[in-house]
Amino acid sequence: MALKIKIESDWRSIIHRGVESEALDYKAAQNWLKLAREGKARFARHCMAMANTNGGYIVVGVGEDKSGKPCVYTGLTERQSKSFDPTDVGNFVNRFSDPAVDFDIERPLVDGRRYVVLVIRRFSLIPHVCCASCNTELQQGFFYIRTVDAASRPAYKASEIHELVQRALRNQREHLGRMLRGILYENRKSLEPAAKQQFLEQTENSRAFFDKLRQEHRWENGSRWEISVFPPEFAQEKFSLSEARRAAEKSYGNPIGSPFLDSDDVNEDYFTNVSYRMISLGQKCVLQVFSSGLFHYAKIFEEQNRVIDYTALLRFVADAVAFLGKYYYELGYTDELFSIMFKASSVENLSLSVPYAKENQRKKPRSYVCKIPEIQVKIQRSAADLMSGANEHSSRIFKELCERFNFPDGQHSAIGETIARYIEKGSF
Repeated sequence: MALKIKIESDWRSIIHRGVESEALDYKAAQNWLKLAREGKARFARHCMAMANTNGGYIVVGVGEDKSGKPCVYTGLTERQSKSFDPTDVGNFVNRFSDPAVDFDIERPLVDGRRYVVLVIRRFSLIPHVCCASCNTELQQGFFYIRTVDAASRPAYKASEIHELVQRALRNQREHLGRMLRGILYENRKSLEPAAKQQFLEQTENSRAFFDKLRQEHRWENGSRWEISVFPPEFAQEKFSLSEARRAAEKSYGNPIGSPFLDSDDVNEDYFTNVSYRMISLGQKCVLQVFSSGLFHYAKIFEEQNRVIDYTALLRFVADAVAFLGKYYYELGYTDELFSIMFKASSVENLSLSVPYAKENQRKKPRSYVCKIPEIQVKIQRSAADLMSGANEHSSRIFKELCERFNFPDGQHSAIGETIARYIEKGSF
């Protein structure tokens, strides 16, 4: 029987983040039906701004303390929660937006309290323009954006308008790419042996740094997972380190609490002589992007009783593939063929824990065991192909990883559609 997997957002992490950001906004408990028109327009402004940036969450039911920090977790009453009817809220918001903002309304229960969360997706083809004014909250003809200081304001800088236009053009190219699937790779140029050796040397240096950090912080409870990406040719200084950093920063878009990289949990980032490096002690991971174009990532997946969770692994793969497509596209690659490898070490007798469908949640999750010490999954794809088919490539990699745990392929239920929904709703 095929498994029905639904990837839930980490609502507790989102609600208790305690700080607003580009992708997160908090609102005190309120009743939508009792809000004045100006109050509702404020929601519309935040929705358009987040959709024009990287998507995000608006959490209702979290008030501010005396210092202004959003950490008063009151939740909503049942009447307040029900007042946020998706049809009513959607009709009001999209009365002011062209095209319509794509968002869902969730009502998670966290620590016994009910919250309302608006989950806003990034625009797909063209950015959202405000098509009607409303008091001082909304002005017709403006493109609202979300800024790093958690403001939802009009885009008025040339660089901000340029970014919106470039993203729209990129999205349309991605859409065209999806229409032109089925590109043949047999005649593409393979990586030369000498270039491969130079990339491998950089990878080994990156791995050695990670192992040193692992020993220093005693990251012992878990298996090591790595992702390496080799461009089609080696050039020591293909890009400046600032260009590599800028591309990496633009490629964030992973949901809060992502098992791949939650950018809010990066403790340290800096330049080495040949790379831009990010370290997350909480997530036990190091990400390095090199001036040669090489990408290397290493992480310790925390485990209890030698068990790794199916949905956590799926989110990890989907977030990583989405990041890589954006990163290399930002660097200017399009049709060049990349070699991508997912590698896991110390996985012998590691179990993959697979939950039952929601209606059978009381049953103990099933486990499938890896019988080999190391897992390797390799694919070759272009940056444009990764961008346009992130769900397809994530699905392939994930299914191959699960095979190494002796998980039957036929038990995945519409995994491509599951990942596509996750990338749409959760990759911010």
